Amino acid sequence: MRDVETAELVDLSVPLRTGTPVFPGDPQVRVEPALTASRDGVNVQRLHLGSQSGTHVDAPFHLDDAWPRLDALPLSRFTGPVEVMDARGHAPHAAIGPAALPAGLRPGAVLLVWTGWSEHWATGRYFAHPYLAPETAAAVVAAGVRTVGIDAPSVDRTPPPGEPDGGDLAAHRALLGADGVIAENLANLARVAAARAAGRAVEAFLFPLSLAADGAPVRAVARVTSGR
Repeated sequence: MRDVETAELVDLSVPLRTGTPVFPGDPQVRVEPALTASRDGVNVQRLHLGSQSGTHVDAPFHLDDAWPRLDALPLSRFTGPVEVMDARGHAPHAAIGPAALPAGLRPGAVLLVWTGWSEHWATGRYFAHPYLAPETAAAVVAAGVRTVGIDAPSVDRTPPPGEPDGGDLAAHRALLGADGVIAENLANLARVAAARAAGRAVEAFLFPLSLAADGAPVRAVARVTSGR
């Protein structure tokens, strides 16, 4: 009971509302009244958004029709003890090499990649984020980790406006090809990193709706406790 009483919940999600920034080419987000209490007796909102809107998770199906959809994945893919990868200080559009990986990665862990890029949320600079080098994603998979989150719009490089998208989504392919999941557009990772640096235990919760889909928005939450 002591851990429960001293637990702190940290919201790792960005707001999901009309006008929320989306990855180039994705459906725009609109939240508008469908029914109103004054007219219909109840308030019901109509939602228009893509499966990759806001803070969301990617299922393997995101890249390959033959790979598992969101609802086919075990619930264990969406929660676990947190390890933080401090990837701050990288230049725009820079690859994050495996040297930044934390020691002791193990199966069942949720690796959160802290680039510091969430401070650019809703600005043009946000899409100039650092990304995982292919060898870094491969090392994560080799360590048995199947859940990775990042405080940026993608674990792969987002091409600048006007540049052809010739990327091969290598990090996505490595992680999703191992039946992993990817959480993107996370926020508040500085608080999680500080808790881990202080020796506190952190558990992530990234549960999406049970959709037969490529992904879905999530209310990402970290639970920080006093124990290791």
